[in-house]
Amino acid sequence: MNNVSLNTVDLNLFVVFDAIYQQRNLTRASEVLCMSQPAVSNALSRLRRSLDDQLFVRCVGGVKPTPMAESIVARVQEALQLLNASINETAVFDPAKSDKVFRLSMNQLAEATLLPPLLTVLAEQAPHIGLEAYYVGRNEIERELAAGTIDLALDVPMVAGPQICIEPLNRHRFVCVARQQHSTLGSEISLDEYLSLDHIQVSSRRQGPSFEDVALNRLGLKRQVKVRMPHYQVAASLVEQTDMLLTIPYNMARRYPLKIFELPFASEALNWSLYWSKSADQDQANAWIRKLLSTIVKQSV
Repeated sequence: MNNVSLNTVDLNLFVVFDAIYQQRNLTRASEVLCMSQPAVSNALSRLRRSLDDQLFVRCVGGVKPTPMAESIVARVQEALQLLNASINETAVFDPAKSDKVFRLSMNQLAEATLLPPLLTVLAEQAPHIGLEAYYVGRNEIERELAAGTIDLALDVPMVAGPQICIEPLNRHRFVCVARQQHSTLGSEISLDEYLSLDHIQVSSRRQGPSFEDVALNRLGLKRQVKVRMPHYQVAASLVEQTDMLLTIPYNMARRYPLKIFELPFASEALNWSLYWSKSADQDQANAWIRKLLSTIVKQSV
């Protein structure tokens, strides 16, 4: 690529570039941008000429970025985020009047424990604000925060780059639950009972150990997993109707009419951290939802 001066490039073209990169399809990019497809194609052609690179090439289902597009996308997205944040920093954010939609990455455990109290607070303080919650894989969190496709991510502690801000939150301890009328269990559960009885294993993955299995594996032990499923709420309802056991965070266990036992083996607590883009650090809306989420998480233990 030849040296390019910014005064020779329409900066709006980088907004189009970012949309095409995220959507990998010109039609979908035009819908996101509220532009016609010919206008998007024209903008891409102009940017190609300015940067002397194809940027995107056709593939099955749309387009894919060229090596050059991949090499500049992070800096383009960071610049767009910084510009957007700079514009919004001075704007007064009033949650009672705002109709902003916040996009949050959280797993099903976080959704189950945090969304109900979060929606309650929003109904009281910010009735027009909307939420989009979905899970973004840990290896994609940094990229999506930088791109602005998500505003915040809630996940386990992980290594992140210098453009990501992190707030460590609370620790969730795990307990074992069983139905009140369990046929063999009394007021406590022994390690032998825990290992001999059938369990429901909750995991979002198709295979592999869950949190409690890792702790057991370190001790050279293995439990009897009868059912594997992705959702704690459904698992808890099955426990109410069977003699199977479920290992679950305490803050969820206490919501159900179940017997709660301390785990009969050593197990580390589950840590959570809140992640956001450095470019959004001073954004008033982002700061408001961060504080709200942080408060709810700390109260959920």
